[in-house]
Amino acid sequence: MLVLRSGLTRALAARKLAPQVCSSFATGPRQYDGTLYEFRTYYLKPSKMNEFLENTKKNIHLRTAHSELVGYWSVEFGGRMNKVFHVWKYDNFAHRTEVRKALAKDKEWQEQYLIPNLALIDKQESEITYLVPWCKLEKPPKEVHVLWWNESADSRAAGRHQSHEDPRVVAAVRESVNFLESQKNMLLIPMSFSPLK
Repeated sequence: MLVLRSGLTRALAARKLAPQVCSSFATGPRQYDGTLYEFRTYYLKPSKMNEFLENTKKNIHLRTAHSELVGYWSVEFGGRMNKVFHVWKYDNFAHRTEVRKALAKDKEWQEQYLIPNLALIDKQESEITYLVPWCKLEKPPKEVHVLWWNESADSRAAGRHQSHEDPRVVAAVRESVNFLESQKNMLLIPMSFSPLK
């Protein structure tokens, strides 16, 4: 189980005090770091969720032949339901472009996965992100965008309660909340084929 927390911070003040975790498209020095991660969210028609997941499980190997899947989850709660969230790793933007071109030419991918699933998807979003300098992906991971791994929803609740009792955490939140404009959390359940659980 993972919790994805994403927030929008007030730009100028936040950049002075904390590194930017993600943006729709990064500019400046981060774009030269190479490795990037594409966060994709598919909003599915409610009656088609199971059909989409079954087809994905059956054919995900066709997609992973082109680039590395970091993780694939369904959203348990947090915002709109009937949603899947997946993360793909690329060496750079040129690598992503090559993969997109290869997928457009991959007849098996098109016929077995893309065409059948297009009718099941209501909406999709894509976001380019980078790991913050002090973070790395591990199995199991501890954070990304910020992605927090928890043993269960109950252990997450207990950890949050405990952190709210810690004066250091309370002080840090009190100081940083002034830079936060919005925040949302999603509870993510990993699919059986997801490398990251």
